[in-house]
Amino acid sequence: MKKKCKLIAEIGWNFIGEINLAKEMISAAKESGADFAKFQTWSTKNLKPGPWDKDGRLELYKKAEISEDQHFELSEYCKKTKIKFLTSVFNIDYLKFLKKIKNDTIKVASMEINNIELLKALNKNYSQILVSTGASKISEVKKVLEVIERKKCVLMHCVSSYPTPPENINLPRINVLKKINKRVGYSGHLKGISDALASLVYEPEYIEKHFTTDNNLPGRDNKFSILPSEMLVLSKYINEHEKINIFRGEDYQDIELDVRKNYRSRWSKKISMKKIKS
Repeated sequence: MKKKCKLIAEIGWNFIGEINLAKEMISAAKESGADFAKFQTWSTKNLKPGPWDKDGRLELYKKAEISEDQHFELSEYCKKTKIKFLTSVFNIDYLKFLKKIKNDTIKVASMEINNIELLKALNKNYSQILVSTGASKISEVKKVLEVIERKKCVLMHCVSSYPTPPENINLPRINVLKKINKRVGYSGHLKGISDALASLVYEPEYIEKHFTTDNNLPGRDNKFSILPSEMLVLSKYINEHEKINIFRGEDYQDIELDVRKNYRSRWSKKISMKKIKS
C-alpha cells in the first residue's frame, strides 16, 4: 500500500506578523487534518528593489517577517499542537539557525529553484527537500537533481500565478515531473480545493494549499487561501481516497456474503399458473 498523501497548510505570511494569530492558524490547521503548518523564512534586508516597493507589499513584508526567536516559538507551538513545522527558505544565511530547529524536511520556493548554493547546502543538511517548480523550464528542474539527491527530492508541480485560473492549473505536468523523478507533489494556488482533489489521480506524496482563518485579512495570499472548513473536506477526502484505492481482490468480499447467499435470484421463485388463475 502506498504512503498516505501528506497535507501542507501553507500559512506563509497570512498572519501578517501577529504571532498569536499564527498560533491560531497552526491550531486550525491541525484541527482541519493538515500534517504540516508551513511558513516562509526571509528578511526584507535581503529583498531586491521591485514593484513591492510602491504597491504596499513591502510594508506588509516587514510586518510579516519572522524573527529567529519567533521561528523557534512557532516550531515549539507546532510540537505542542502535534503538527509538523515546515518552512520555505529563501537565503542560505538563514540555515544557521534553521538547523537548530532540527527538522528533517524543508521547502524550496519556485523563486529559488536556480539558487544552486542554497540547494547544495540543503542537500547536506536535510533528508527531505520539497522543491516547487513554478515559472520554471523542465531543463531547470532537471538541474535541481544534479544538486539534490533523487531520494531526498520531491518535485512539487506549481503554477506561479496568484490565484491560478482553473484552465492554467496544468495537472498533467505532474506526469512529466514523474519521468524526471519518482517523488512528486502538488502546490496549488487555485481558490478552493478542486485542484487538490483532482491532483490525487496523479498520486502526489504531498499537497500544499495556502491556508487562512479569514479571507478578509490583509495581503494577497489571504484572498485565495482555503479556510479550515475546506481543509477539513480535503483531509477527509484524502483519507477516503487512500481507502477507496486499496485492492481487495478480484472476487467478492466477505461483506458481500449475505447478499450472495440470500439475495441472488430472490425474485425468481417459481409460482404455479393454477394458483395465479384461482
